[in-house]
This record gives sequence, C-alpha cells and structure tokens, in this order.
Amino acid sequence: MNNSRILLALGKREIRLERDGKVYGPWPVAIGDPATPTPLGTFNVINKVINPQYVSTKSGQKKGVIGPNGPLGDRWIGFNTKGPNQFGIHGTPSAWSWTVSSRSAVTNGCVRMFHEHVRKLFEMVEVGTPVVVVK
Repeated sequence: MNNSRILLALGKREIRLERDGKVYGPWPVAIGDPATPTPLGTFNVINKVINPQYVSTKSGQKKGVIGPNGPLGDRWIGFNTKGPNQFGIHGTPSAWSWTVSSRSAVTNGCVRMFHEHVRKLFEMVEVGTPVVVVK
C-alpha cells in the first residue's frame, strides 16, 4: 500500500489526500450538523462502492435512486460504522450541491463532496487508507 492518508478538517470544511509527499485537493465538503456530527478521530477506509444504495438507518427503507442523482451520488468511501450508522465520504446530487459549495454542516454525519472530487479521491485510495478527522 502506498503512503497516503485522507485528512478532513471540519473547521475549514475541506478534505484532502496526502499521498507520497504530495497533496491532492483540498476540496470543499459539507459535514454533519451539530445534532449528528461527523465523528472525530482516526479511522480507515472500510469499503468503496460504485453507485451505492441509500438505506435509512431509522426505517431500514431503501431510497430507490442510485447513481449521480441518488442521495449518495455515484461513489461511496466508507470509513466508520457506529451501530446501524455508517459514516462515509460520498457524492452529492445536483439538488444538494449548494451544501458543498457553501461548506454547510447539514448531513447526518457523512461527508458530501462534488462528484468530480469524490471520483478522483475514490480512484486514488484503497481500503485500509487512514482517514484522519480533525476539528
């Protein structure tokens, strides 16, 4: 595995990839709101999914749309599981892209990115890559 890590700075609301001494990004993100914050700490990428399916942790219902217009966009990089909740870095449908451009704290703890940014990050990381989340 190469020498890389994902660094998420919640205060700046940006994410970057540090890989073999180079920095990719930083890219703007939307993060968890105060009631459902993005967890702090050091985690690892636990899975990568193309065209992920959103499943409500409250109702267990699947949201039908997958792909770029689905709630998770077309890329998912999971980094933490806490009970039924999964935390990940994912794309954003165009209807919610304003949350990324304004770097809003509006999610249920996940990290939203623009499609072009999350696709690049997805291609450059492997399962096991450290994800460091700082204030």
